[in-house]
Amino acid sequence: MDTMQPIYDVAIIGGGAAGLAAAQALGRSRRRVVVIDAGEPRNAPAEGVHNFLTRDGTPPRELLDLGRAEAEAYGVDFRNALATATHRDGQGFTIELDGGEALVARRIILATGVSDTLPEVAGLEAYWGKNALHCPYCHGWEVRDRDIAVLDSQFAVHQALMFRQLSDRVTVFTTPDREIEPAEREKLDARGIAVVQREVTGVRGNDTHLTHLVFRDGGELAADALVVMPHFAAGTAALAGVGLAAAAHPSGIGTYVVADETGKTEIPGLWAAGNTRDPMAQVMMAAADGLRVGAMVNADLIQEETEEAVASLRAGAPVA
Repeated sequence: MDTMQPIYDVAIIGGGAAGLAAAQALGRSRRRVVVIDAGEPRNAPAEGVHNFLTRDGTPPRELLDLGRAEAEAYGVDFRNALATATHRDGQGFTIELDGGEALVARRIILATGVSDTLPEVAGLEAYWGKNALHCPYCHGWEVRDRDIAVLDSQFAVHQALMFRQLSDRVTVFTTPDREIEPAEREKLDARGIAVVQREVTGVRGNDTHLTHLVFRDGGELAADALVVMPHFAAGTAALAGVGLAAAAHPSGIGTYVVADETGKTEIPGLWAAGNTRDPMAQVMMAAADGLRVGAMVNADLIQEETEEAVASLRAGAPVA
């Protein structure tokens, strides 16, 4: 394994909006930064990024290409690789990559985001991020005034009420034995949201969008969109060697990395940004968090360097 590498101030694992924003902030602060990016953005299936001021509708990969070019202009290095393991050494952290390279960094920002595990509905994955969706802010406008089906989950009532703002044709589909709490059912009734006790086991459609729900009883029904709730899982495998583990999110949506308001985790020198620590953050929010965490890491490095300089000065060493 090649370890003859320069020591980076910061290694950022994840090249999405959060990672790139952190990289840009640190690059502009003249930090030596490397971004390790496996090239598998979570929102790649989506046709466009929404609610990102001045970039609404931009294809996800195009937005990342723009961000990467900006970061590179400030001297940020990139590795198109997967971080596979991390361990501590005397200089900070050593990060192993799947191609055999090893990088050394004083600090790490984990910005791998989360992965989505979809419900077990046959054919669903082909339409994920198109008209099989979960977030009204990400893709709701695109299905406004259409027939919107909501797949049963612990969040189904919440999702149905959110999408009701976009269409008056919203229906929740549950299993025949599902009992919705009376208070929740009253909310649905008050907004004119129907509840149908037929279990959705599959979907079918054309090359780009789903067109029909398939039920366990063999029947089908046309639909313009299907709202589902995936399970979110934070990408922490590469950091297991330094003791980082994902925690169950209080909302029940999946796992995340616990960090304080600045992004600092319980592991010294390790920070988290974007969806990694806030699974529900949209792209613009993730980018803003990356900027903030990048600034916090720079401040942490400045403090360490200043303390070292003061110690050297007291020891009689020349001022650098």
